[in-house]
Amino acid sequence: MTATSALAKLVLATSAALSLAASGGDGVPAWPPERAVIAHRGASALRPEHTLAAYQKAIDDGADLIEPDLVITKDGVLVARHENAIAILNADGTVREATTNVMERPEFADRKTTKVIDGKSITGWFTEDFTLAELKTLRARERIPAARPANTAYNDQFEVPTLQEVIDLVKAQSAARGRTIGIEPETKHPTYFQSIGLPLEPPLLATLEKNGWNHKAAPVIVQSFEVGNLKAIHQRSNVRLAQLVGNGRPYDFVAQGASNTRSYADLVTPAGLKEIATYAYAVAPHKELIIPLVRDARRVATGLGQPTSLVRDAHAAGLKVQAWTFRPENRFLPASLKGQPDSDATARGDSVAEIQAYLQTGVDGVFTDDAAVGRRAVDGLQP
Repeated sequence: MTATSALAKLVLATSAALSLAASGGDGVPAWPPERAVIAHRGASALRPEHTLAAYQKAIDDGADLIEPDLVITKDGVLVARHENAIAILNADGTVREATTNVMERPEFADRKTTKVIDGKSITGWFTEDFTLAELKTLRARERIPAARPANTAYNDQFEVPTLQEVIDLVKAQSAARGRTIGIEPETKHPTYFQSIGLPLEPPLLATLEKNGWNHKAAPVIVQSFEVGNLKAIHQRSNVRLAQLVGNGRPYDFVAQGASNTRSYADLVTPAGLKEIATYAYAVAPHKELIIPLVRDARRVATGLGQPTSLVRDAHAAGLKVQAWTFRPENRFLPASLKGQPDSDATARGDSVAEIQAYLQTGVDGVFTDDAAVGRRAVDGLQP
């Protein structure tokens, strides 16, 4: 390589880096893009969730961010799993849910135990009872095979990835594609992990720091269904945060007993949203809090109703809004959007139309199990 060609490559690389870091008015990059496509657990409609293959497929299909749920190992390493329970049994000993092949590993039979997680008794195997080396000997499996039977073809092919491996993938793909791909990690059961001496937040911030991503300009949004841990992160870092909102109550509020009786409903009032804005960049509500479903007398979802004021109220408080979760199969869609035959729960319906209805309310991002569908919805929406 000549000195001239080396210099040219350096100039191109520097130009690309500057392009990726194009800044807004306050020095924060113009990221994520408007109407961001967030790959919910990767391309989980097409590959077993929370595997590097699922994340790669989502990136291939146009995701702006990928979402790893974070739990922790016995030796303090953050890994991507939907739950810390990597296999769950029913009371009669049958399998309720399994995201790994741990039950078929006789050397780990004695790790089966019963724990109370966020007030619920669960029998199974848990990441915090395995070292990373042990967990790496397991293989991932499709979590909901009845809904996604095609994904079972990929069972036992992929490892459980660490957060660092997810970041390595995203950085490599961003460089290769010349566009910023971000991560939106969710801290799972933070109160529980704090109670057993394995808090998630210190290793999360340490990993972000190690990768040069522990700041508000990084392509990172940390999310949680709890409130206290997000506020604690906000005190230690200016990395962007998203307050997840579902039904019921944040578990850290529950754990505080009578001293805190607030619910998620309180968080999405105008006053509650203003409070969220003091520590978070975004609010991420369940989609039915934005557009409720219309239901018939049998409580069957027949279509989409009228939007609430949530998006408008959140924007007035200075928050971005990210809606979850959009899944393409009939099982997850109202009757008006189901595909044919509508009796087939695994058949695909019109998730593009569903996502576009939410985008038209002004949401700033959508969590989808199929990034290609999300990409078509965003790109095909008329201005």
